[in-house]
Amino acid sequence: MDEGVKYERKEEDLSNKSPLLLQMNPIHKKIPVLIHNGKPICESAIIVQYIDEVWNQNPPLMPSDPYERAQARFWVDYIDEKVYPTWNKMWLSKGEEHEAGKRELISIFKQLEETLGDKPFYGNEKFGFVDIALIPFYSWFYTFETYGNFQMEAQCPKLVAWAKRCMQRNTVSTILPNQNQLYIAVVEMEKNLQT
Repeated sequence: MDEGVKYERKEEDLSNKSPLLLQMNPIHKKIPVLIHNGKPICESAIIVQYIDEVWNQNPPLMPSDPYERAQARFWVDYIDEKVYPTWNKMWLSKGEEHEAGKRELISIFKQLEETLGDKPFYGNEKFGFVDIALIPFYSWFYTFETYGNFQMEAQCPKLVAWAKRCMQRNTVSTILPNQNQLYIAVVEMEKNLQT
């Protein structure tokens, strides 16, 4: 996102959702929500597209070519529909179901790595829509590795190199959670689920 776009960030306690969140996202009752001119825009991918259109990002986050734009939307939907649900399946299971979830998660990342190819970013030479959708999962890599007993860099070296390029961007590195802190939070959540 353009560093020139001013915004106010509000943290949300998801175990005790605020009246503002419930008012602004009454359907899903979840984050993120962008409130612009008093009107809510919900869901990450929709928010990114809205920002791109309203603030005329330069360079734009969405490809200008209609086919490339459709492809970017396809891959963002793929990320949204596959990564987190598959992680949940691996995390909350044991034995063969856990192993099947791990294989599926690795397969998803291998597909995303193949889609990246030799380009520096999913938007070719520029950081764009698909990069924005996928880079938050970099914070989860250590957790995926630890729970799945595999190494992302060994499985998907180009994807890890891509993530490191993204992390060189100030707009990425300053907002993503630390991998170790996220892992600790997941361990705590798991303990709470078991009690």
